[in-house]
Amino acid sequence: MRGRIAYSQFQQGYRTGLEPILMAAAVAARPGQHVLEIGCGAGAGLLCLMHRVPDLHGTGVEKDSETAALARTNLLANKQVQASVITASFPEGVPDLLRFDHCMTNPPWHAPTGTASPEPRRDLARRMDMQTLPLWIKGAAAVLRHKGSLTLALPTALTDRAIAELSAHGFGGVTLYPFWPKTGREARILLIQAKLGVKSPARVLSGLTLHEADGAFTPQARDVLENGTALPGL
Repeated sequence: MRGRIAYSQFQQGYRTGLEPILMAAAVAARPGQHVLEIGCGAGAGLLCLMHRVPDLHGTGVEKDSETAALARTNLLANKQVQASVITASFPEGVPDLLRFDHCMTNPPWHAPTGTASPEPRRDLARRMDMQTLPLWIKGAAAVLRHKGSLTLALPTALTDRAIAELSAHGFGGVTLYPFWPKTGREARILLIQAKLGVKSPARVLSGLTLHEADGAFTPQARDVLENGTALPGL
């Protein structure tokens, strides 16, 4: 985000992509609310959201202890003293008494049958156990307040599974927000957002085109990625 956030990553292993930034730009949080990022990695999503919305209380949960420690370092470097990171698996690592207004997650996308990465940290961030998505959606339902939102950054191939799990665990008002690589190209990633305990009909929004024909970011994408604005049209 053009120097607005100090962010460190490991020199080897998984590198943060655009998805946490786009995901954070979708959460309609307000000052004073509590937000949980499931599988927070080095904290990119929390940092972007807390930069955009002041006075948030942010919590991250991250299974890998070294990655969780780096997330804490990044939060401190940005003076985000109202944020903390729990080193644990989700949902069992989150205390029962905690309740959140919003949850967000960019879970691993690759199937467990895929080729494992020789770098364990990268493998953990990339390959999804078949139960990960159902467990994380069920866990979010347990820690969200009534009408709290869950935002998922996913490949389009997981859309049907995600919607089925959301419906099974009491979420409604499902909103799909696709990201088009370029005009006329098929979307490969999207955001799925839903609210706990509501029954509003599903919507598919116009989404956001990320790149111009020459590969440069579109003005709308640059505004989100570089200036930290909320996603347009959401």
